[in-house]
Amino acid sequence: MPDPQAPNPSPAAKAGGKPTEGFNSYPWWALRIWSGMRFTHFFRMLRQHGYRIDPQRIGMALVLGQMTPWNSSLYGLQQLLFGRKIRDAKIEHPPVFIIGHWRSGTTHLHELLIRDRQFGYATTYQCFAPWHFVVSEGWLGKILNILLPSKRPMDNMATGMGRPQEDEFGLTVMGAPSMYYRMGFPKDPAEHLDTLTMRDVTGDDRRRFIEAITFFYRALTYKHGKRLLLKSPPHTGRIEFLSTMFPGAKFVHISRHPYSLFPSMQRTWRALYEAQGFQLRDEYGPEFDEHVHQCYEAMYDHYDQQADALAPGQYCEVRYEQLAADPLGVVKQIYDTLELPGYDAMQPALAEYVASLKDYQPNRLKTPETAKDEIDRRWAWYFQRFGYAPADSPTG
Repeated sequence: MPDPQAPNPSPAAKAGGKPTEGFNSYPWWALRIWSGMRFTHFFRMLRQHGYRIDPQRIGMALVLGQMTPWNSSLYGLQQLLFGRKIRDAKIEHPPVFIIGHWRSGTTHLHELLIRDRQFGYATTYQCFAPWHFVVSEGWLGKILNILLPSKRPMDNMATGMGRPQEDEFGLTVMGAPSMYYRMGFPKDPAEHLDTLTMRDVTGDDRRRFIEAITFFYRALTYKHGKRLLLKSPPHTGRIEFLSTMFPGAKFVHISRHPYSLFPSMQRTWRALYEAQGFQLRDEYGPEFDEHVHQCYEAMYDHYDQQADALAPGQYCEVRYEQLAADPLGVVKQIYDTLELPGYDAMQPALAEYVASLKDYQPNRLKTPETAKDEIDRRWAWYFQRFGYAPADSPTG
């Protein structure tokens, strides 16, 4: 496997589509997260970034731009047919949020917990088409499924329009302020890191975020008619914000050794930049590494105060290493700690899914020795809070 810190993308990636060697293919014709944007949000995003689109990605931008009127029209149709029902949808059962740093195992945990049919969750289609999935998923989702690659670009997790997805993508598509806009413009400075806690987000940004999350969660509730199980790493620092919006919300945090997280995040950002970007980065040097550190620091700012303020039954911590070794036991622990009913009923489906993973091969990346001192210093709180030490470093 190539060095995850290799400084430059492949010539093929520079030429306009194929990802760096070592990543799973993300063809030029595949859907992007921007595919579901409405006209006003898409062109506002381009305008805010000065229309700085690399020549190799102009074609992609033109295709996506032509999709926006259709999204606006389907949104209008959904509002006409279901607008009042979505507005009146009551989120009666507080959502359960899976949180944790990117690459800590949030997706794996999400896939395990959705075996319980008491939960509804955001699918990939619903996150790609958050404005109109109620009216369009039954027919358009099946058609567009062929425009997704079979695996995610950064790892070997399967994709599919019906698979669970992190709702931050849906919020981004809806125009809520999110750091995920950097996927589209990876040459530009990082933006909206303050939304990783929402503590200092005010004015129009806060209004747009609240409007987006309210609409999306009500639409999901109307669609599924179940308690929502939501997964999104950016929610990790939003415990206080989400608890205020959804009183009684429950949170399960998953951690992983920082020496595994750091190289995996480098790989993930690179894969997403090349798959989703209107720009193509020419190098991945010190600024790129600093971005990984800054995202971690922003996400876990004031985490102790937020998590420790939750009542018993609202918060649970698990470790990826334990989940990988004993998935059924850890899931049982989550149900017991969060006081969730239904484990015995879902256990057979959970066991069947776990058995299906026996041939799954995760990526194995190693943190370069030169990066460990900086990780030890800047991630010291994470090591202490979640019980890790450099001596516990994974072997690869």
